[in-house]
Amino acid sequence: MTQIAMSGVAVEFGDTTILRDVTFTVTAGEKWGIVGRNGTGKTTLFNLVTGMLEPTRGAVIRSPGTRITLLEQHRDFGSATTVWQAVAGAFDHLLDLEQSLSDQSTRIGELGEAATPQMLDRYAHDLERFEREGGYEVTARVDAVLHGLGFDPTDARSKRLETLSGGERGRVGLARQLVAPADVLLLDEPTNHLDLETTDWLESYLRGTSATVLLISHDRAFLANVIDHTLHVENCTTVTYVGGYKQQRQIAGEQDYIRRNIAGQNTKQAKGRRKRLERLPRLSPPPDEVGGAIMAIRFDAAARGGDLVAVAENARIAIGSRVLIDKLTASVRRGDRLGLIGPNGSGKSTLLRTMLGELEPAVGTVRLGNSITVAYYRQDLTQVPIDRILYDIILDLRPTWERGQIQGHLGRFGFSGDEVLRRADSLSGGERARVALAMMMLARANLLILDEPTNHLDVESIEALEDAIERYEGTVIIVSHDRALLRALADRVWVLHDTHITSFDGSFSEWEVVSAERAHAAQVKAAEEAAVHRMRERQTVQRRDTNTRGQRDALKKAQRDAEDAERRIAQLEQTIASLTSALADPELYTTGAGAASANRLGAELDEAKAALEHALEAWTDATERAETLAVSEGSAIHPRK
Repeated sequence: MTQIAMSGVAVEFGDTTILRDVTFTVTAGEKWGIVGRNGTGKTTLFNLVTGMLEPTRGAVIRSPGTRITLLEQHRDFGSATTVWQAVAGAFDHLLDLEQSLSDQSTRIGELGEAATPQMLDRYAHDLERFEREGGYEVTARVDAVLHGLGFDPTDARSKRLETLSGGERGRVGLARQLVAPADVLLLDEPTNHLDLETTDWLESYLRGTSATVLLISHDRAFLANVIDHTLHVENCTTVTYVGGYKQQRQIAGEQDYIRRNIAGQNTKQAKGRRKRLERLPRLSPPPDEVGGAIMAIRFDAAARGGDLVAVAENARIAIGSRVLIDKLTASVRRGDRLGLIGPNGSGKSTLLRTMLGELEPAVGTVRLGNSITVAYYRQDLTQVPIDRILYDIILDLRPTWERGQIQGHLGRFGFSGDEVLRRADSLSGGERARVALAMMMLARANLLILDEPTNHLDVESIEALEDAIERYEGTVIIVSHDRALLRALADRVWVLHDTHITSFDGSFSEWEVVSAERAHAAQVKAAEEAAVHRMRERQTVQRRDTNTRGQRDALKKAQRDAEDAERRIAQLEQTIASLTSALADPELYTTGAGAASANRLGAELDEAKAALEHALEAWTDATERAETLAVSEGSAIHPRK
């Protein structure tokens, strides 16, 4: 079923064109990634979808009754005072009803036989409504999402909102949206305040949800793992790609191969792939008319520095009585590309500040090596003085530069003309991030420390930063949840967990493989134990003779039924793919009969999906029957792949 369609949509404000000729169709259950440079109109698209903004020209069609929720970057939790109340906000009426039922039950119990028929009728009516509207599932649903996003559900019932950090409020806003009932989820940069573990959980959640997802994100790995359609906003219009974020997946895979093989037996193949990768065009950037060229960034080191860049000896790092890191003995060598990963709030940024001498370790030593100069990108961007204009910020760092040199440098980061006279406190997060990088570039340091550098950057800017770090000859320490960036750059990994740092002397990609293998081994072991347990249970309850002709005939029939269902599933999947492709074709909406055709095709798609569900149920039933019948004969039907 088509849920959202735009046809020839334009948005204009006076002489300024934001969007023009936007045409695309979203079918129920699809996962869309919306990518493009900051300021190109991605948020405007969301406002069109919700109806908060009407197009200047063209049509925005929403299926009647479609429930749409929007995760905005600025959170408002209404009258909620605790984390749990904020997340469960969409179910306030059910929570109030639950409290009313508790009060009624207490009152009826106190009155006993004196309780009136009206009181009993009201209680029965309210209880039926509570069950019908899913009241019993609300608490479990809220708790599951809170846990997935890194909150303790029990603590969340008393933890007050005013005690939360900005990142925690962001996660509360995301949890609130995921809990609320919706047919379409509009997510604007949902991974900004997530660590690797919670990002992985969100990926699984979005892949498994039946809701339609429209996702604005700069996280390339996240996009690659979640979406099946890409909408690229460029030059005031959109280009649709069927499939996931393929280009970035291809680039990341090629970079990983090159890094692992450039110095080994496959060096010739790695060099060949590197040449092809250099010729591979990136997503086409918007032209200068929508905000200037992509950042032209280059990091240089003025001095080589010593071989020992940073060292920790039996260090304990604490804030007050809370120990963040204990018994740390490790070192960073010249030329390392170190990725520092761990849960939010575990102490990664505190470790960086201790390394730089801003904080003292509680025990032991943490220090930089000799002749080490540092350029530090702070996660909160406080290195950018907000009370200064951009021109003066650069002039302070380069007092001997002429006006043209300062303007040229800022122009490399997208600030041209009168924009160099803007005060830093008027900038968006993405603009402040570009200023921070412009300042960092002038340091000519031999150690770059980057704390979540991709949080405010668009995909094209992240790629420019990634390329600059790749060319840099100094040492790099990166704290990030951006797996694509870590895969491309990190050749060593420090993993912070439960106050201890584990040093992994391999790339981030290799660490991912090792972690996945460990997790997979644990899953396999659990599955094997469960399978053995099920088999023993079946053998215990199955008392009849399985070698009779009737038993063998039943087994053959179950196997035939499974094969028939398998063929039916393949046919229906092909039909669904064909109908989905037809509905995604913008040409469908260029004629007067387009809407009628879309409705007809949408109805056919719904019928095919329903038939597929029945076929899958039939296949599951047949395979389970066959598996049960085959246990004693030592045979088994192959599971569907």
